[in-house]
Amino acid sequence: MHDRERMSGGEIRAGGGLALVFAFRMLGMFMVLPVLSTYGMDLAGATPALIGLAIGAYGLTQAVLQIPFGILSDRIGRRPVIYAGLLIFAAGAVLAANADSIWGVIAGRVLQGAGAISAAVMALLSDLTREQHRTKAMAMIGMSIGLSFAAAMVIGPLLTRAFGLSGLFWATAGMALFGILIIAALVPAAPRVLQHRESAVARQALGATLRHPDLLRLDFGIGVLHAILMATFVALPLALVERGGLPREEHWWVYLVALFVGFFGMVPFIFYAEKKRRMKQVFCAAVAVLLFCELYFWLLGGGLTALVLGAVLFFTAFNLLEASLPSLVSKVAPAGGKGTAMGVYSTSQFLGAALGGIFGGWLYQQGGLGTVFVGCALLCALWLAIAVTMREPPYVTSLRLSLSPAALRDEALRERLLAVPGVADAEVVAEEAALYIKVDTQKLDRTSLERLIDPAPVRAEA
Repeated sequence: MHDRERMSGGEIRAGGGLALVFAFRMLGMFMVLPVLSTYGMDLAGATPALIGLAIGAYGLTQAVLQIPFGILSDRIGRRPVIYAGLLIFAAGAVLAANADSIWGVIAGRVLQGAGAISAAVMALLSDLTREQHRTKAMAMIGMSIGLSFAAAMVIGPLLTRAFGLSGLFWATAGMALFGILIIAALVPAAPRVLQHRESAVARQALGATLRHPDLLRLDFGIGVLHAILMATFVALPLALVERGGLPREEHWWVYLVALFVGFFGMVPFIFYAEKKRRMKQVFCAAVAVLLFCELYFWLLGGGLTALVLGAVLFFTAFNLLEASLPSLVSKVAPAGGKGTAMGVYSTSQFLGAALGGIFGGWLYQQGGLGTVFVGCALLCALWLAIAVTMREPPYVTSLRLSLSPAALRDEALRERLLAVPGVADAEVVAEEAALYIKVDTQKLDRTSLERLIDPAPVRAEA
């Protein structure tokens, strides 16, 4: 029993190694955000609209290939897809590093996005971890993504100051190749390919996911959030130069302060939302704060101090929303549909990033900084109008339980499970010999649940 409660050495290596791969890849993707609108104008043929396209271009191919690459990894194996994706990502970085025009950088960013390995990495993580530890391993990847974004905002300006845009892209290529070495040397070989609907896209659940009203609201929300992020990063670095008088080489400390304060600023609200079961109210308030920030940048962001204060508030709201949205998707998705819901969610995120970069660059070219902030404010207002119509999410935990042969033969098992106090949804998947179930842990009658499934101890993933 003691061994089952602790992650094995192989599970720790798998979680840590894959988290590092994710971190290096996202670091390479995001490092250009704080520098491209200021340094990119030195490239031949650069216009504000094309700078915006270069910022968001990776999202176009990422959105298109995210789900297909995940499905391909089910057929040919996780590692070949991950290796190929990292090589494609590195090739895109090399193309951008050698570019002397904005179109070369755009082509490189598009190619970078084609290395869409997120779904394959998550599926490999499922193959390499036991169910009771899978949530911990996925949390390691989630933390690595958040930390890599924060690090990118600081490292990007410092690298570009030292080595230029070309050096930044060469560093990105090196990170991708190092990711291949991590997979080969650190991540254990998977004993089998696991079909797991909580971490991979199931084609059977795709239709229901695309018709689910609250999931569609959340997909729209993550798309808008990343559209606003990309559009804001077309304008904010330029505002720091033009309005704040801060040289582009010194922008790193602004992002360091904003992200550090913003991260710790959002933590109390996350705890409050979960503990008091007020997720909708906190979520909508964060969207309203984001709206306020864009209006503030438009009307009041006239000096360096004002811009730094606005950036702190912006990243507090952004971090809160970025952390809340996946949790809401997990709660709202039907039993056995979380992997599919997250696949569609990720696609929406990357599509929003692509459109946001294009949108921000075009708005800046048409009317300058103020026009970008007004456009972002209008997007926030539309999002807020949609967000307030969503229902309060169910406060449930997703579990995947192994079923005994006797339980699998029980044709009425699902109906009996739904009658257990605290069980919100259930789905029996015979080909996996598994039950996907959503429960309210504060109300769950565990004894009745265990008696229905198997007299043996229940193996669950929280």
